[in-house]
Amino acid sequence: MKSLLDILDLDRKELQQLIDTASDIRKFPGKYSHACDGKILATLFYEPSTRTRMSFESAMLSLGGGVISMADAESSSSAKKGETVIDTARVISCYADIIAIRHSKEGAALAAADKGTVPVINAGDGGHGHPTQTLADLMTICTEKGRMEDLTIGVAGDLKYGRTVHSLISAFSLYSGIKLVLISPEELSLPRYVIDSVVTPNHMEYIESRSLEEHIGDLDVIYMTRIQQERFEDPTAYGRLKDSFILNGALMASAKDDCIVMHPLPRVNEIAPEVDEDKRACYFKQVANGRSMRMALIKMLLEEAQKDPIGKEIGLASRAARLPEPEAKKHRCKNERCITYSEPSTEPIFVTEDGRHYRCAYCERTLALK
Repeated sequence: MKSLLDILDLDRKELQQLIDTASDIRKFPGKYSHACDGKILATLFYEPSTRTRMSFESAMLSLGGGVISMADAESSSSAKKGETVIDTARVISCYADIIAIRHSKEGAALAAADKGTVPVINAGDGGHGHPTQTLADLMTICTEKGRMEDLTIGVAGDLKYGRTVHSLISAFSLYSGIKLVLISPEELSLPRYVIDSVVTPNHMEYIESRSLEEHIGDLDVIYMTRIQQERFEDPTAYGRLKDSFILNGALMASAKDDCIVMHPLPRVNEIAPEVDEDKRACYFKQVANGRSMRMALIKMLLEEAQKDPIGKEIGLASRAARLPEPEAKKHRCKNERCITYSEPSTEPIFVTEDGRHYRCAYCERTLALK
């Protein structure tokens, strides 16, 4: 049984298969209208969301399935009583055939998948990852640019907490000829663990910059992101940084004629409304592509679960060697945003690629072993 917790749970072949299926769905929707008859999707959203939750629910309904929803799981009676994500996943697995979960804590989807008995889709976990948004992004780039190699991609805004950015960069580690231009305030730079675990090992070319204007003429893809107020503990810091980058018509005049402008949405004021009329603006196309890709993903995961109802694959923790359980239990992740920090009953999992350097499987922070 396969879940999607991290975009790298999919290889290039699987990504292309999903894009091809989603493209076919766009062309021939009726062909898929009964693909999931009798199946139920549970949307378990501990963080407020309208766009992503409705995209999942629309996707499942369009496949002929049904939906049960906890739109505000954080304030549900079970959560208020202190029920853990793991126990909630076990319970919801009795009601549904597949779960989409969004949570403010990093690694919550992994915790749910580790103990749940149905496929789990990560619909966003804190500032960690958002793989289904990346599926929408990849389909958009593939459709609009005709390729996913040999591209210069500028990512601007909140790169520290921007989970969509982390997943997108991970996905592009699978492709050659990618140059990343990472544009952010210093305080919101791409986390070191993303550079150390994804960018550097895959020999991805990148530069860090504080200026969108300086690089806009070199970009094939302009990926704008929102400075996320909900990730800031200090309101004054948010007020100082919120308008760091604004893409407007004057800046677009310096961009390539065939570049595309993307945004995971919602936007605040980082893209001026005048850009909406530019033929290069693709962010609303991303929304439509996201629904089709979620349809393709739900269909794929349910088909695989039917073939292999017992087997477990839980992302990073299944791809790398674990620190032995007795040793792992002696340690605890120090990242306050990690699900194991807020729910200490969650089993700590530390994994390694080289047998020397370990990191938390939930949030990917490095573990300092003494």
